[in-house]
Amino acid sequence: MWPFCRKGASGFSSSSTAEQVTEGIDGTGLTAIVTGASSGIGTETTRVLALRGVHVIMGVRNMIAGKDVKETILKEIPSAKVDAMELDLSSMESVKKFASDFKSSGLPLNILINNAGIMACPFKLSKDKIELQFATNHIGHFLLTNLLLDTMKKTSREVKKEVRIVNVSSEAHKLTYSGGIHFDKINDESSYNNWRAYGQSKLANILHANELTRRLKEDGVDISANSLHPGVVATNLTRHIFTVNGLASMIARFFLKNVQQGAATTCYVALHPQVKGISGKYFSHSNLAKTTPQGTDADLAKKLWDFSMNLTE
Repeated sequence: MWPFCRKGASGFSSSSTAEQVTEGIDGTGLTAIVTGASSGIGTETTRVLALRGVHVIMGVRNMIAGKDVKETILKEIPSAKVDAMELDLSSMESVKKFASDFKSSGLPLNILINNAGIMACPFKLSKDKIELQFATNHIGHFLLTNLLLDTMKKTSREVKKEVRIVNVSSEAHKLTYSGGIHFDKINDESSYNNWRAYGQSKLANILHANELTRRLKEDGVDISANSLHPGVVATNLTRHIFTVNGLASMIARFFLKNVQQGAATTCYVALHPQVKGISGKYFSHSNLAKTTPQGTDADLAKKLWDFSMNLTE
């Protein structure tokens, strides 16, 4: 647990859990997609949304792991509505198939949580020949969101309620390359830095939500798009960054969030009434927070949108 936990304007803090920030909220009748739901905060996000009555579709690379998560949740919450569908965010073909299969189901889509991600890995290209962190963390989610937008717009019109898009970013967006996004060097191995590439992809998550907000407002649809920092969480994502034993384990208890706390901001932005009508904002510890100037750069956001469209066409 974090030792210095002051509550923010929302009434929540860095130590608040996903269950606490959604207490008393009824999500019955809502349908959500959570990417990267087979482990870490994606699993906890799925569990808590299901606990609140939301029908959750888990987008997972590993269907065996996804089915295990579903069974575990159903043992705890027999009434839960949880399904798993195969989704590899690093493959545009997989993203297109997932979106097509979801649309064929005829389900509404009230909440899209772009959660899946990889962090600080060695240089590698995706199946589509795009640097893997940028491809997985941003491009896959950018394409998925675009493919599901019509479904979300239809849902918003029919239920006359706000539909929410939630991008899980990171404070690591502050560690990006000079200029923010290396548009002309996305696939340049010689200038690749694993942490700056991660920061670049997380900045892209923020800019994506911001440009989405601008476009959705122009369209006059009741869909919000926000981004967030979940906190530094002890999950599989950080397994090769922190060696949690001995002294490191003691330190980690104070400065790493557990999974229940790590999923809190995602669940808050996805479900809480306080967030209604808020779009194009960045959250941390279940409260509004500030990004770098690059994170609010409208020109950079538009340039990234055009760049991403060219990559996904």
